[in-house]
Amino acid sequence: MKPDFSKGLLPAVLQHWTDRTVLMLGYMNEEAYERTVSEGVVWFYSRSKERLWKKGESSGNVQRVKDMALDCDQDTLLIQVDPAGPTCHTGANSCFGDESVSPLQSLEGMIRDRAADRASGSYTNYLLGEGIDKIAKKFGEESFEVVIAAMKRDREELKNETADLLYHLFVLLHEQGVGIGEIERILDERHAKKNNFKGERKDIREW
Repeated sequence: MKPDFSKGLLPAVLQHWTDRTVLMLGYMNEEAYERTVSEGVVWFYSRSKERLWKKGESSGNVQRVKDMALDCDQDTLLIQVDPAGPTCHTGANSCFGDESVSPLQSLEGMIRDRAADRASGSYTNYLLGEGIDKIAKKFGEESFEVVIAAMKRDREELKNETADLLYHLFVLLHEQGVGIGEIERILDERHAKKNNFKGERKDIREW
């Protein structure tokens, strides 16, 4: 369904397609919308410069479109994107500040950044360079460490080992091309199904 441009410019909210971070707000006219659809990267209409501009045309941090949705009045766009770099001109991932990002989103973003900078020599780069066999083995080892900490009833050790486990899980997910937002969608869908069917569905496990 095409947006209604009869009232002028439309606000377009950019959201990271994997971790759901709200990145920025821009405005589109019909031509900017058409170019966004045809080229697969976000175009806006600059109200100050009174011209079209491609997000990232100067920095190179273009916003690759993954999905688009209209609100119920067809006058606001939600665009899920895969950003090529920081969205904000200040260097922050989001124009609303990186403090809007949860610790798990921040962890995912850190792993994504390390993967993009292969020269960093980080532990993340090492794991990704070794491949899925090494990554899966490390995840299994960390899982066992969590079990041991739980059996010892050592809360501090349990918390620290769980943090290590989550890091290795996120590296594994990144290697497999799975974003945390995709996991969240599955959880949302399961929650919605559970509520809709009130426990009558036998194929939906009650958590």
